[in-house]
Amino acid sequence: MMKVYLHICLTGLAGILSLRADTRFTDPVTLHDYHPFRAVASGDDWEARKKEIRLRTQLACGLYPFPEKTPLNAKRFGAVQGDGFTVERVYLESFPGHYVTGSLFTPSGESENLGLINGKRPAILCPHGHWKNGRLYDAENAGGHRSVKYQIANGGERFEAAARNPIVARCVQLARMGCVAFAYDMLGEADSIQFLEHRRGPRDHMNGTEPGEFGFVSPAATLRLQTNFGLQSWNSVRALDFLLTLDGIDENRLGVTGASGGGTQTMISAAIDDRIDAAFPCVMPSTAMQGGCTCENTHYLRIGQGNMDIAAALAPKPLGMTAADDWTIELETKGHPDLIDLFKKLNAPKNYEAHFDIHFKHNYNHVSRTHLYSFVNRHFQIGLEEPVLERDFQHLGRKELAIWAEGGAAEPKPDGYETGDQHEKALNRLWAEDSAKQLAEALEKGDQTWLREAWNIILRGDDVRGTEASFELSEKSTEGEVVTMTGTISGNSSPFRAAFSHPSDWNGEVHIILSDTQAGTEGNASIVTPYLYGLQDEKARNTPMTYSGKKDVPADSWQRSPVYFYGYNDSVFVRRVHDLVSTVAMVRQHPKWETKKVVIKADGSLAAVAYAARFILGDRIDELEVDAGEFSFSSINDNWSDEMVPGAVKYGGIKALQILAGD
Repeated sequence: MMKVYLHICLTGLAGILSLRADTRFTDPVTLHDYHPFRAVASGDDWEARKKEIRLRTQLACGLYPFPEKTPLNAKRFGAVQGDGFTVERVYLESFPGHYVTGSLFTPSGESENLGLINGKRPAILCPHGHWKNGRLYDAENAGGHRSVKYQIANGGERFEAAARNPIVARCVQLARMGCVAFAYDMLGEADSIQFLEHRRGPRDHMNGTEPGEFGFVSPAATLRLQTNFGLQSWNSVRALDFLLTLDGIDENRLGVTGASGGGTQTMISAAIDDRIDAAFPCVMPSTAMQGGCTCENTHYLRIGQGNMDIAAALAPKPLGMTAADDWTIELETKGHPDLIDLFKKLNAPKNYEAHFDIHFKHNYNHVSRTHLYSFVNRHFQIGLEEPVLERDFQHLGRKELAIWAEGGAAEPKPDGYETGDQHEKALNRLWAEDSAKQLAEALEKGDQTWLREAWNIILRGDDVRGTEASFELSEKSTEGEVVTMTGTISGNSSPFRAAFSHPSDWNGEVHIILSDTQAGTEGNASIVTPYLYGLQDEKARNTPMTYSGKKDVPADSWQRSPVYFYGYNDSVFVRRVHDLVSTVAMVRQHPKWETKKVVIKADGSLAAVAYAARFILGDRIDELEVDAGEFSFSSINDNWSDEMVPGAVKYGGIKALQILAGD
């Protein structure tokens, strides 16, 4: 037996390695890049692809599995009677103590006779997007009466009331068609004032480590996939829960529609909640800009998918959309043909439509809304004569719609109502405790189902499990009975460097060394030292970036949210796992090697990398000799740390990876 030490690799090859810079470091993917639809070969392949999109989207929201659905404690009050409709003020609790506020529009008078099938009527969620104050928006306040008149003059609107608030206009018309419509507030808008602003950035005083000490955008929240995007998405789920508590709602005719940021919520709601039967996202689905706000971006959301994929996750159920003179201007030639093809493959060509009124700027104007009304009329079997056109109504403003007493209604805030940092920390605590409870119950039962699915999504296991890899020799030398080599491994990513030590009397074992603290190995095994992503190059980091790409924005700006990186790019940790997967694949597939056993040696955070690789590859890795020491994902206090893995704490950290690795 001969003794082969790791230092042969490290000392003899360190000079060569240090002189050859890693060439894999490129600019990260951003929301402004091209995001094409990923087509399937046939309709039979769609169900599997749809499941992938839905699971990734739900996980990205921080809602996989869904939190406990606690009592809504919904309250309806302050009804205002209109011509053919009634509007009521509503608030409900999506989490205990967190209130979703909105306006409920129901048919009245002659409208009550419309839309009924077996005594039940459709219900439609109406998220509002980035019109300031949403359902309390008033174009006259925003741009003056002249701006209202201009919308009528250019053909975008027919009536002043609708021009002043297109969100209310669509709800009024839907109610007049026999539907129930619920317009609900986005965070920090209208009556959703527990968050003092709609979007937020990093804040040192919200960077605690324990539940109850941290808010959104903190490392602790990132490790639990808690974002305002996820909260807004959960509010949508609970808003649909509320609609289904109402008498006479047809659970087979549930729709959702919104524009801009409301179009994003429309896509997300339809993707994560299979109760949705039809969706009409406007001026949002495209292969271009994917949504700028933190309410439209979250970790993992657009890795391997974009807005066209997310919108399509509803297929073959009815899907409609509109384009305008904005980032959707090329929809007709980019994205739209793919969805036509998809619905044809699914034998449902009439369930998809898109409209290209690109002479209008970003909007949900009467022209776009008329497309919606026709869509609802046909797919929900309302039975109205086409075209379905709006008629005028009395303007509804803060006096008629506001929820809280100071807004003109007669309703005081509920007991225990909190706002600001205190509320944000309390909500994150409830969310974290719910996740921890579900994790503990799963581990106690020995049920790994959703843990496996979650980590598989995070690590992109399905994308690399079948990796084919090869080795290209760069340098080779012999010292006694040991051959040392350097070269590059090509596998599931760009080629990366590795060093080898191979004894003449090789016993068929390969030891893959990830940590330079390993002292060596006894016997006549080969040693492989892969140069994992970024271990020796400062350029290989999780990249602090801003929404706009500008570097001079304030440190606490919402543009500095980590969702703009992790929502589109693999983390350093995941890239290292993929490198290790390629290394194992190369060792197993090398045409001149008859490898009998693969052992991985690692410590610290690289022990977690080893566990993750074995989770992906199973028994293709025979043995792990690892020691995580004091490393823990929960101790990470920097969103840009090399070890940051969004969601790692939510999904059990290194303990869960160890279990999934079967170690």
